[in-house]
Amino acid sequence: MATGTILQKAIDLVTKATEEDRNKNYDEALKYYEHAVEYFLHSIKYEAQGERAKESIRQKCQQYLDRAEKLKAYLKKGKKKPVAAGDEGTKEEKKSDSGDSDTDSDPEKKKLQSRLEGAIIIERPNVKWSDVAGLDLAKEALKEAVILPIKFPHLFTGKRIPWKGILLFGPPGTGKSYLAKAVATEANNSNFLSVSSSDLVSKWLGESEKLVKNLFELARQRKPSIIFIDEVDSLCSSRSDNESESARRIKTEFLVQMQGVGNDNDGILVLGATNIPWVLDAAIRRRFEKRIYISLPEEHARATMFKLHLGDTPHTLTEDDFKQLASLTEGYSGADIGIIVRDALMQPVRLVQTATHFKHVRGPSPKDRNVIVDDLLTPCSPGDPDAIEMNWLEVESDKLCEPLVTMKYMLKSLSTTRPTVNEEDMVKLEKFKEDFGQEG
Repeated sequence: MATGTILQKAIDLVTKATEEDRNKNYDEALKYYEHAVEYFLHSIKYEAQGERAKESIRQKCQQYLDRAEKLKAYLKKGKKKPVAAGDEGTKEEKKSDSGDSDTDSDPEKKKLQSRLEGAIIIERPNVKWSDVAGLDLAKEALKEAVILPIKFPHLFTGKRIPWKGILLFGPPGTGKSYLAKAVATEANNSNFLSVSSSDLVSKWLGESEKLVKNLFELARQRKPSIIFIDEVDSLCSSRSDNESESARRIKTEFLVQMQGVGNDNDGILVLGATNIPWVLDAAIRRRFEKRIYISLPEEHARATMFKLHLGDTPHTLTEDDFKQLASLTEGYSGADIGIIVRDALMQPVRLVQTATHFKHVRGPSPKDRNVIVDDLLTPCSPGDPDAIEMNWLEVESDKLCEPLVTMKYMLKSLSTTRPTVNEEDMVKLEKFKEDFGQEG
C-alpha cells in the first residue's frame, strides 16, 4: 500500500469501528479499532510531516486505543450491561479495575508488548540434534542448560540452578543460529523468542528501554522460555564516553533485566550469538555465564555436512568420495560447504540447459517415483549411438530424467568456491576462547 493512503485507510477503519460500536457489535468494533491503531502508528512512522501532525495523530490513536481496551475488558468479563462509549464505568467497576495487574491497567505497556509479539518470532523450529553435525560439547552444554531442568526439575533445587545465559561465539557460518533452533526444537515445553536488535531499538525517547523490559516480561509470562538474540554484539557492545545516551540506556536496561535486583529470571535462558565477541561489554560478558566457542567443523563433521546438504537428491557419491571432499575443505565453514553443494546441485541443471543431444533411458517417472517408464530423456554427448539432436525446450516436462550429481560436479564447484572465514578473525576468536570461553 502506498504511504499516501495509510492515513485515509486508518480513518476509514475508525469510521467502521465507531459505527459498529454504536450498533453494539463490540467484537467487530474491537477488530476495527485495533486495525485502525496499527495504521495510525504506521502513518506516524512513514507519512506524517511535522511534529504537530504526529502529535495530533498520537492523541487520536490514544483515544481509540483506550476505547479498544474498554471493549476488550467488557468482552472478556462477559458483562450483561454494555459499556457506553466514553463511559468510565461504575464505582464498583473502577474499584475492581484498580485491583488488576499493571499489565491490564497500562495500555502503553500492552501496546509495546503487542508490538514486540509482532516483531518476535515465537516459533517451534523443526531442527533436531542429529541435524547438527559435530559440536558435541556445545550440544551437551545446551542440554545441561535447557533440556535437563525441564525434564528433571527436582535435580535443580537449592544451590544447584541451571545456567541463565549462554553465549555462542565463533566464525560466521558455523551453525550458531542453527544450534539455537535445535535447542528450541528439543525443549518441547519452552517458548522460543527470536529477536533482533532492530526490534528493540526505537527513535522515540525512552521507548527502547521499555521494549527491552517488556521483552523479558513477555518471556516471564511464557516461561519456560528461551530468548535468542542473534548478532548480540550490535546491541551490547562496550560502553564508552562518546556513545549516544540512548545506546547507553538500552545496554543498562539489558544488564538490569538479565541479572538485576528484583528480577526473577527462573525458567528463562538468554541465548546470544556473535561473530565478534571481543566487542561485547565486560558486564554483558559476565552475565553470559557459559561462553561456548563454535569452531570451524572438523573433518568428520564436514563429511556429514556434505551428506546432510545433498539430502535425498540422486547422486553417485560413495563414502570414500565424502571423505575426500572433507579432507579438501579444511578451513571451510558449514555455510561454505552448503554453498559448494548447492552449486554442485545446479550442475545437472546447467547440463540440461546447454545439451544439444538427448537419449531415451529407463527410470522412475517424475510424476510418480514408484512408476518405472522407458521413454525418459536425458542429456548425452553427440557421439552417443542413441543420441537424438534436440534441446531442452523440445523435451516434455514429465519426460526429463535428471542427470545424477557426481564427484566431478562436486570437485568443480569446490574449485570455484573460496572459504569466507578470515584468518585474522580466527586468531582473535582463539584468543577470546583462551581468555573467556570454552571449546564447543
